[in-house]
Amino acid sequence: MDSDLEWSGDMAWSWRYEKRDGSEVIPVAGSVPQFPTQADAESWVGEVWRELLDQGVDAVTLLENGSKIYGPMSLHPVE
Repeated sequence: MDSDLEWSGDMAWSWRYEKRDGSEVIPVAGSVPQFPTQADAESWVGEVWRELLDQGVDAVTLLENGSKIYGPMSLHPVE
């Protein structure tokens, strides 16, 4: 995961990482990047979801300035 993606603009999009039971978890990398747009946030999670899953994250919830937009969205492949 790229921790260089910190964003300090007006609109901050980020992901909350969760276990299956809904409790929040911090990935091994320890960073929670923020993004300038929803599309950037969604693109990023599409690229790193396997890494997050390997680090114990079961689901993600998209936040805009701390407010829930959607989720939780499972990172586990559909069987």
